[in-house]
Amino acid sequence: MATVAANNSRLSIIIPVLNEEGRIQATLESLQPLRSKGHEIIVVDGGSHDTTISRCASLADHILQSPPGRATQMQAGAVVSSGDILWFLHADSRVPGQAQRHITEALADANADWGRFDISLDDDHPLLRCVAWFMNQRTQLTGIATGDQGIFIRRALFAEIGGFPDVPLMEDIRISRSLKKHGRPCRVRARLGTSSRRWKTQGIARTILTMWSLRLAHFAGVSPKRLARYYSVTGG
Repeated sequence: MATVAANNSRLSIIIPVLNEEGRIQATLESLQPLRSKGHEIIVVDGGSHDTTISRCASLADHILQSPPGRATQMQAGAVVSSGDILWFLHADSRVPGQAQRHITEALADANADWGRFDISLDDDHPLLRCVAWFMNQRTQLTGIATGDQGIFIRRALFAEIGGFPDVPLMEDIRISRSLKKHGRPCRVRARLGTSSRRWKTQGIARTILTMWSLRLAHFAGVSPKRLARYYSVTGG
């Protein structure tokens, strides 16, 4: 599948947002060095009612409106993108230095078409360090990446699999399954930072239990729509 020389590839950085006024500006500012090199930033808003959009105004190449839902928003961003590699980030991501180099080096192998970063959480709590370590090892073992890990995909492969599935939850698991049919994900060991707010707000043990319950239910065949309803009830 890999036909584009990775070193000459242009990134399209796609970020779905919803009421992220407290975090999106810092994330976008950290991406400006990449933007100055010709890579594009696409923000897709799912209906924010705070100042998220205005904070993005001068920091992104495209700001789109979309129905809410990460899969829907990221798919909308991919449609207008023009890069050779699509890189999907969360609004609270903290991008490591030399991120472009890490991605292009990971995709330098002729058989490499997609990948993800290791992550770290922005809290030194011992349990949260364990959570991040376990997430990284789990992905390495299973080849199933999560949205927190900054999934990047060559455009040609993204188009071939039809992009993100139209589901309200577990879109990262679904697309990873499709991508795995074409090869395992490249691993970038440089850490992509992500917020620990979910664990802090809901409690570490409760969040771990909720997320694993959702994953197990998904693997058992429970529909993403039903899981999304449960997730919203539990405060996800």
